[in-house]
Amino acid sequence: MAQETTQQVPPSAPTAPARALLPFILPAVVVGVAASLVFVGTSAAAERLRRVLWGPLPDALGVGRHSVLWMSAVLVATGIAVGLVVWKVPGHAGPDPATVGLSAPVMAPVVLPGLLPATGLMPAGGPSLGPENPVIAVNVGLAARLGVRLAPRRPDTLWPAPAESATIGALFGTPVAAALVVSEALAGQPMRGRLWDNVFAPLTAGTCGAVTTALVAHPSFDLGLPPMGRPRGADVLAALVVAPAAALLGMCAVHAFPYVHAAFARLRHPMLMLPAGGAVLGAPAALGGPLTLFKGLSEVGVPARDPEGWSAGRFAAMAVVKPAALLVAAACGFRGGRIFPAVFAGTALGLAAHALVPAVHPSLGVATGVLGMLPAITRQAWVSLFTAAVLVASPAVVALLCVASLPAWLLVTGRPQMQLRADGGPVR
Repeated sequence: MAQETTQQVPPSAPTAPARALLPFILPAVVVGVAASLVFVGTSAAAERLRRVLWGPLPDALGVGRHSVLWMSAVLVATGIAVGLVVWKVPGHAGPDPATVGLSAPVMAPVVLPGLLPATGLMPAGGPSLGPENPVIAVNVGLAARLGVRLAPRRPDTLWPAPAESATIGALFGTPVAAALVVSEALAGQPMRGRLWDNVFAPLTAGTCGAVTTALVAHPSFDLGLPPMGRPRGADVLAALVVAPAAALLGMCAVHAFPYVHAAFARLRHPMLMLPAGGAVLGAPAALGGPLTLFKGLSEVGVPARDPEGWSAGRFAAMAVVKPAALLVAAACGFRGGRIFPAVFAGTALGLAAHALVPAVHPSLGVATGVLGMLPAITRQAWVSLFTAAVLVASPAVVALLCVASLPAWLLVTGRPQMQLRADGGPVR
């Protein structure tokens, strides 16, 4: 009987010897550092331009920095600038961003010179998108092309995964997010050897990218919310309500995405689509105020630092306006990612729940709001759980997040994603 049982157990995947993994270390380190520097450099250039556009320039013109007139003018001007890049620069800044997800394909070298300035202009001008998708695409393209030239004996498939992992590590300032994304991507693919053997090079690159960013830019995701005590039964109920509510709100934007994209696509030309998108974005900016502009990571810290100083209606308005702004910016052709705007929307919804029902702890509201919003918008479950946990830095929340993730995921899995196929239909 024991022999039969032993024979029925499938053999485990063989572990790679150390000598097979050691050659990956140096390329992964180089890719990790380089990817971080591309991200930090692009972000620094965008931040300098942002300070000019929203500081000395309106002051010199005698216009309020965050008046409706100035916000609308800058958004339209940003659409014109990005439209010129997409129209005139060779490669047209890559494919339609509505058809590209977080994991970018290896794009042709001609695409990269246009994609990088389009990425830098967007966060400076105010559209509600983050830098992650285009920066990942740039780093994957650079790593793939330069890697083949500098190390022609290495396989072509060596470079994209570490470049993507390094960029994610740089974005979040920790390699944990990169490891989770890579592990989730590998879950649906056949693997040779153990999981940790397959993530060794990407994790090395992600670690180097995160460390480089931490040394140069000092990123922080902690919103400074008050820590939670021991969870109570009411906290479980709150988590089971807030996370699905956030997921439903996010899915409203997802279901509207193909229709909004089709409306802008009828304009057919980037010099019409992008300025029109900038003009439409003026309405959410006027309704939600300047905090609902930009990618949202630094802006969300303002209400989070004072959860008692804002009304439930104000928080709810921001929670609705931000996904609407994300929807328009992603549909009209701006190059950018959706993680950070979704974080803002989930945070605002969680704070609205706390303002409406004070018994909902603000840390719990924020964490579960983000946990529900992110899977709906990005369909990245592990990143959603990780981001929700690090935003509040409260260990007591983690167990509640695991509980809340189940109904939230049931609401979004198998349904349309905020990404389109080439024919305009939603990816499922």
